[in-house]
Amino acid sequence: MPTKTAQPKTNLIPKLRFSGFSDGPASAKAEAGNWEEKKLGEVCDYKNGGAFENNLVENGKYNLITLNSIDIDGKLKSFHKTVGKADWYLKKDDLVMVLSDVAHGNFLGLVDVIPEDNKYVLNQRMGLLRKTDEQVNLSFLRTFVNKSQRYFKLHGQGSSQQNLSKGDILKFKIVTPSLPEQQKIAGFLGAVDGWIENLRGQKESLTLYKKGMMQKIFPSKGGQVSEIRFKDDKGKNFPDWEEKKLGSVLDYEQPTDYIVESTEYDDEYKIPVLTAGKTFVLGYTNETKGIFENGKLPVIIFDDFTTASQFVDFAFKVKSSAMKILTAKSDTNIRFIYEAMQLIKYEVGGHGRHWISKFSSIKMLIPSLLEQQKIADFLTSLDKVIESKQQQITHAEQWKKGLMQGLFV
Repeated sequence: MPTKTAQPKTNLIPKLRFSGFSDGPASAKAEAGNWEEKKLGEVCDYKNGGAFENNLVENGKYNLITLNSIDIDGKLKSFHKTVGKADWYLKKDDLVMVLSDVAHGNFLGLVDVIPEDNKYVLNQRMGLLRKTDEQVNLSFLRTFVNKSQRYFKLHGQGSSQQNLSKGDILKFKIVTPSLPEQQKIAGFLGAVDGWIENLRGQKESLTLYKKGMMQKIFPSKGGQVSEIRFKDDKGKNFPDWEEKKLGSVLDYEQPTDYIVESTEYDDEYKIPVLTAGKTFVLGYTNETKGIFENGKLPVIIFDDFTTASQFVDFAFKVKSSAMKILTAKSDTNIRFIYEAMQLIKYEVGGHGRHWISKFSSIKMLIPSLLEQQKIADFLTSLDKVIESKQQQITHAEQWKKGLMQGLFV
């Protein structure tokens, strides 16, 4: 593990260093113990990508690296468009950089490493950085560039689309220690990344397990019997499931009374403002009136246009009237109904509202209240394990972020 170092007058020494590297020169140009500052153009050759869209083919021999090929974490995606031929090809250990992005510019300057020779082709608005300095470690360089997004966002030019110029890229300054220290840092961060990826894999496995269990617990479309049935506390079978319409087990309420007056959110405020879509929490408000309170919870919020839904068991407000707030009628466990709704395959057509006209009339098989409760408790316990794993991932990512602030100059 790295340890804290004393800070001299110069700022070319990080706050954290591995033992064995706090003494001695980082390079011939640097003061003893200091890191050396270089321009990216001094350690890499640069080349723009080409216009290869006309060469697109299905199942082509070469993967085409485009603006959409790198994710927000600076990693190459696993799926790419392909081409049958090109004028030139990328080499193993080439760095490819995003040169254009929409107005927010969050992808500008992100880089990743090409894993093999003559398998990838670089499209326009992507840049190639080919390392020429043997005293620069490739993984260290990639990490240094990707942590420096503020520089690239500040140098993006344009309004609706931000673009990086070759000059700004080559003038970007990197600060490096000796090659052995670079290798030490890169290896350590690689191990941290492996730990985080392992946690993500565990979460994915748990998510897939829940999905598989749901397919066995709930009857398939057209089926009448579940593959897995719960038993009561005496070990006896529950009654058969009955077919009911969603509208017969759920009431709905219009969200008008709970809409925020202001969308100036702040994370310091207490009341979440929700949407039924993937974003879920849009922000937090300090408004005290028109809050959907604990006495009516839990509920399902249902997007009346997309039919997306979210389970909510805490006080909240909403942004718009484009939803229904669904509550359980008697003999209904709302968590069970929510989970069952996630399996509904419904094609959204047109721009109309869907709950009253269509969705409330959808039929599904529903067990007795006691079996609903058993199923809901089981799935909720799985969700808690998945959420716990996500918290571990979040904490690990935050720890890595803080660590990198100390490891780099």
